Amino acid sequence: MKELSLYNRRSFIKKAGALGALATLGTLPTFGQGNRGKEIKLTILHTNDVHSRIEPFPMDGSRLQGLGGVARRSTLLKKIRQEEQNVLLLDAGDMFQGTPYFNLFEGKVELELMSKMAYDAGTFGNHEFDNGLTGLLKHFDKANFPFITSNYDFSDTILAGKTKEYIILERSGLKIGIFAVGIKLDGMVDPNNHKGVKYLDPIPVANRLSKKLRSVEKCDMVICLSHIGYEYKTDQVSDLVMASQTRGIDLIIGGHTHTFLDKPTEVKNLDGEITLVNQMGYGGVNLGRIDYYFDKKSGNKRYIAQHYTVDPSLREDQQMWS
Repeated sequence: MKELSLYNRRSFIKKAGALGALATLGTLPTFGQGNRGKEIKLTILHTNDVHSRIEPFPMDGSRLQGLGGVARRSTLLKKIRQEEQNVLLLDAGDMFQGTPYFNLFEGKVELELMSKMAYDAGTFGNHEFDNGLTGLLKHFDKANFPFITSNYDFSDTILAGKTKEYIILERSGLKIGIFAVGIKLDGMVDPNNHKGVKYLDPIPVANRLSKKLRSVEKCDMVICLSHIGYEYKTDQVSDLVMASQTRGIDLIIGGHTHTFLDKPTEVKNLDGEITLVNQMGYGGVNLGRIDYYFDKKSGNKRYIAQHYTVDPSLREDQQMWS
């Protein structure tokens, strides 16, 4: 399927009355058009680097003015969930820091609102450590969803046992394995704020867990929540590097570099198979969406990707503030 031009996208959206902006449509090679009726559809929604942006960006002339806001995102999420049977909502870290909401309430508001929006899982970015481990734990009970941290070893800290190395979710008979990797904290976070946390190289961790989720847990799909960054000009490990040096990962939902992608990047892994890498910029101005279609009989799958711009056309969900 050809990518829609910017003009044609806008024209299509306006005519269709769609919510938000449709960014891109793409597919992996399809399999057997006659099998479409037997497919199981899984809708994956995702955010990253929201940075405590509870309200829309102010109308100050900046390129993101008027965009974002959790009440609008909630409206969009409710609509999609009404339309789709199997939905996952995931976050790739740095939910904290960036507005007075974090300075005043120390993460409580962010966790409560993410819980109201029914996130299925999230991971830590470097800014989750801005108030130290004690600060991170202070409102941890406000999250009714799991945090996954696969390459941070908290066993010698007060966060021991508070996070998951991986989780497995089921939707209509599909098993989805999810693990997460974070950026090296040394040099990015005050040493006192992550004292006792052991950092593990994300690539060996990713290979170990993807193999376990595939071979032992028999997952139909493996997702990595990543807060290591999309790409670097140095030899620093990034999502693109990790995708190329691992096996068995279907999708990497990234964060940290605030990268706005019009469509997921397809990377060939060590087996020559495609791993998708996606990221939604920052501030909650975009909501990523990837629809996977699984043929359980053949084991094949295809995808369609798009994203929504969280803009003033979305009415605010007033229940977010109740």
